[in-house]
Amino acid sequence: MDNLTSTLPGPLWRQHDFRLLLGGRLVSQLGDSLQFLALPLLVIALTGSSTQAGILLGLQAVVYLVFGLLAGALVDRWNRKTTMIWCEIGRGSFTATIPIAAMFGTLGMPQLYAVAVLNGVLSTLFGAANSSALPNIVPSSNLPTALGTVGAMSNALRIVGAAVAGTAYAVSRMFPFAFNAVSFLASAASLRAIRTDFQQVRATTPRSPRVLVTDIGRGLAWLWQKPVIRTLALLDAADGLRYGAGYLLIIMLAQGLHANPTQVGTVFASAGIGALLGSLLAPALARRFPLGALSITMLWAEALAFPFYAVAPTWWLLSLVAFTESTVSPVYNVALDSYRLAVTPDALRGRVTSAVDTLTTGGAAIGTTASGTLIALLGTTTLTLILAGWLTLLALAATLSKTVRTARATD
Repeated sequence: MDNLTSTLPGPLWRQHDFRLLLGGRLVSQLGDSLQFLALPLLVIALTGSSTQAGILLGLQAVVYLVFGLLAGALVDRWNRKTTMIWCEIGRGSFTATIPIAAMFGTLGMPQLYAVAVLNGVLSTLFGAANSSALPNIVPSSNLPTALGTVGAMSNALRIVGAAVAGTAYAVSRMFPFAFNAVSFLASAASLRAIRTDFQQVRATTPRSPRVLVTDIGRGLAWLWQKPVIRTLALLDAADGLRYGAGYLLIIMLAQGLHANPTQVGTVFASAGIGALLGSLLAPALARRFPLGALSITMLWAEALAFPFYAVAPTWWLLSLVAFTESTVSPVYNVALDSYRLAVTPDALRGRVTSAVDTLTTGGAAIGTTASGTLIALLGTTTLTLILAGWLTLLALAATLSKTVRTARATD
């Protein structure tokens, strides 16, 4: 079974292995934050095409959708720690080829596309292994605190990364890529120093493709037999449609209010601050309130807040709406992830995590892909109200669902 009876001593911050896991992740994430802005700017500088920049940014989501279920089955079969270390070494090596090629004047779009796809595959494997390993690093009673801490630090770093990314690119086009390559290697070193096993002992299984497909099926079957996780995952995927469409929509709404690029960035920074606050509040609230109540409250809070995007008369009020809406979801996400990780058997965590993430990523990808066309057809105000109505339907569905209403983190 899983790690429900783990008894690692002491407060979370005194746990050596958790500090190493968090530290390596944050260093790597800072590198990703710098590169996330630098990559489209580099593509536009090379080609003058925003379309190619968009395609390149979307490749990782496409790779996840194609490879996610397989990655979950593989990390349940492989040694998770070894997998994560080699993924970081691989991502660092592939990323390093960008500044090296630029130094010799040979950098072009084929290489950038290849690096994006290869790093997308490794990122998918790493993410599945990382989520599956966490319950073996910290005791189940500390999962809400661990997830809340990771979320808070990640959101804080997202704000910092957004603030310094432009400056880093201005210093040197290749600096963000060089820094990111080094950050991956630092993360690998941090993982190597962790003493705790990332998984429980398991029997070896045959390596044939047929068995691998069977493994994926077993993970999906287990997920389908868990009504709480299944229902909330479907609601999350449906909410992801709105989330994916919302990114471009908010940019267009801000521009409609004559916001300059700095002010548009402030709107998203406000959302990051709201998410940071929610992550800090999440552990205590996740322990105090039932999982179902948090889910229903989150959906109603989003449904009630979202229409204000359409009527905000200034960009700074738009920032206030973004802050408010972004505060609630981390609380629910910590509660749901803590529950799912605690009840899922260790040998199935990779497959279950990947299945849920593939579902929610797919919803967000559909929303992102359709957002431009929907804005052109309907206009920003109409689309905002339609998405608010969609959120209202989801909130009603959650409220009327006995499975959701009665869900508790201790079930």
